[in-house]
Amino acid sequence: MSWTPQEIKRLNIAASIFSVLILLVVVFMRKIHIETSIDFSFLPIFHSSLNAIAGIVLILAYIQIRKGHIQNHKRLMSTALIMSGVFLISYVLYHITTPEVRYCGEGPIRTIYFLLLISHVVLSGISFPFILFTFIRGLTDQRARHKKLAKIVFPVWLYICVSGPICFLMLYPCMR
Repeated sequence: MSWTPQEIKRLNIAASIFSVLILLVVVFMRKIHIETSIDFSFLPIFHSSLNAIAGIVLILAYIQIRKGHIQNHKRLMSTALIMSGVFLISYVLYHITTPEVRYCGEGPIRTIYFLLLISHVVLSGISFPFILFTFIRGLTDQRARHKKLAKIVFPVWLYICVSGPICFLMLYPCMR
């Protein structure tokens, strides 16, 4: 499919607006609390698993592009993006319906946890629009621009997909 400059511009504008909206939701989700009789305590393991699987899918997509299998790469990247989107919905749903769990570890492990958590959260917020723009570049067959951006975005996205489940595993003993 051939994309016109106007269509690409509209996609970029939509990605920008969507990025701002998502960032606002995530920033203010701690201020929103919805009372519900549904127990969402199962969600952390679900969205942590989604994050980990998205990381595996990203690695598979990287392998496919290195082999020159563009269609497989596109399918896998679409899958990773969808999984990350479902993760985000699950994450927000959990945090607006469930009381916050505080980290209970002490000593040096506490510092490690918070460094990992802070880097995970900051990089997630910063990288979200760049993930979308990288995806759009690939979708619209802007290969040179896609490749240039992907060299930076891929390792950051992979770090996010790995550090999230590690944070969850470190927090898990505190959830009981």
